[in-house]
Amino acid sequence: MRSLIFGILITVTLTGCVHKNPEEQPEPPFVWEATNVYFLLIDRFNNGDATNDINFDRTLETGKLRGFEGGDIKGITQKIKEGYFTNLGVNAIWMTPIVEQIHGGTDENTGLTYPFHGYWASDWTAIDPNFGTAADLHELVSVAHQYGIRILLDAIINHTGPVTEQDPVWPEAWVRTEPQCTYKSFESTITCTLVKNLPDIKTESNANVDLPPQLIEKWKAEGRYEQEVTELDAFFERTGYPRAPRFYIMKWLTDYITKFGIDGYRVDTVKHVEPYVWQEFKDECDYSFSEYKTNNPDKVLDDNAFYLVGEVYNYGISSTKAFDFGDKKVNYFDDAFSSLINFELKWNAAQLTTEAMFKRYSDILNSELNGYGVLNYLSSHDDSQPFDAARNKPFETATKLLLTPGTAQIYYGDESARALIVEGTQGDATLRSFMNWEAIKNNSRTQDILRHWQKLGQFRKNHPAVGAGKHQMITQKPYVFYRSYQSNNYKDVVVIGLDLPNGEKVLDVSKVFEDGDQLQDAYSGKTIQVKKGKVVINTPFNIVLLEKQ
Repeated sequence: MRSLIFGILITVTLTGCVHKNPEEQPEPPFVWEATNVYFLLIDRFNNGDATNDINFDRTLETGKLRGFEGGDIKGITQKIKEGYFTNLGVNAIWMTPIVEQIHGGTDENTGLTYPFHGYWASDWTAIDPNFGTAADLHELVSVAHQYGIRILLDAIINHTGPVTEQDPVWPEAWVRTEPQCTYKSFESTITCTLVKNLPDIKTESNANVDLPPQLIEKWKAEGRYEQEVTELDAFFERTGYPRAPRFYIMKWLTDYITKFGIDGYRVDTVKHVEPYVWQEFKDECDYSFSEYKTNNPDKVLDDNAFYLVGEVYNYGISSTKAFDFGDKKVNYFDDAFSSLINFELKWNAAQLTTEAMFKRYSDILNSELNGYGVLNYLSSHDDSQPFDAARNKPFETATKLLLTPGTAQIYYGDESARALIVEGTQGDATLRSFMNWEAIKNNSRTQDILRHWQKLGQFRKNHPAVGAGKHQMITQKPYVFYRSYQSNNYKDVVVIGLDLPNGEKVLDVSKVFEDGDQLQDAYSGKTIQVKKGKVVINTPFNIVLLEKQ
């Protein structure tokens, strides 16, 4: 554990007063701003059904890690049932897009690439058979909710999949195929294609358009054309929207809310679409989530709103609400997103002191971003400069990610030091190897790493103060601080100490605990007592988790 930020975490949960009987203490509320989100590529996580590994004759040889590897929705459900996510403290899972992908592949100097990643949509109304079926998704959401885990799908409104021999371009009224974005201004980031051969949906258009002929042909062949058209007619009659491209896609995406009961969307390529589109999308998501709850009262988990987290590429928390295009600033939070992905943490974790980082995040989240959140990460599927590409600092990664204020995004394999550098790969494929289940099963160091992530993850899940609370330093040396969170009659107070010595550790906890209070160290199993406002504990571990008994 040489890379670990040494620490002590001390907690107490209160509701008005301290309860002597632990059974009387309320369960921690589910708070999106404090959630542990596990982000995975469906195809690369776990293969639960080998019979769906090949579809649409996707059998050509691909570049390394650029073909389908077999992971599917059933594989995720299997790991939920095994308790893998529960043990890790995960209470939300974000999956890459599940919609039917283009049937062919592309070759852009990387070797043939099939759409294993899910971002090359061809039919938003269908689940790609490589990922599973509607029945599989129903089971996943149901099982996840039984385990207290929310499900986030991934939404794309910006583009279709690339054009291939098997996948014709959508009609000109729907998409543009040029110019390619230069990203030098607001306009050159939106009214253009992200990259070559990625047709851009004309999200600015309000013109009525007919369904693409390839969808009509497909739906008729599958015997569901009339049903799809009937649903579209009802949607446009209810909303009064023009039959413009973006509204078709909004209807198709919100169907996953009303039909399956998903809890939120991570939204792709946000800054490449007109900002008002996301306000429209939020309205439709909120309506659909309300309809689902009304129609399924027995499946309602809580009164949280539908969660929308946006990917505004290169947004950082220091920008607070305003993303700067150079010639224009845009606020994507108000009337649109609950949260934005924070691309800044990896730099903060490397460059700032721990206290400076924690204080900055707490100050911003409790002032300019109060009522909203950020989704922090240290590695991801398309970030070529992760905090620890070589996986030399897996303990430090866990400590910094899971103790930083905000929502935490664990990228699949962070918790097991899955390799992010794979020989022979091109581009972002190196970040997307298959989950290293064998190492988890057989490698003792991997098991040590996983245990550390599990203990921090469970602790963070049980105490909303860690992610959503206000931060205040108590002492600099030893470095001790507390986080406090209150919502209605629920109060959570957390004391944390970092950079502490091995062996005996002494912390002043007088601001949180009273003399005589009994505390248990969840890391070592030891029980200690507060004396003269302090705790003294001697353990063979570099981190201690203390909870009031």
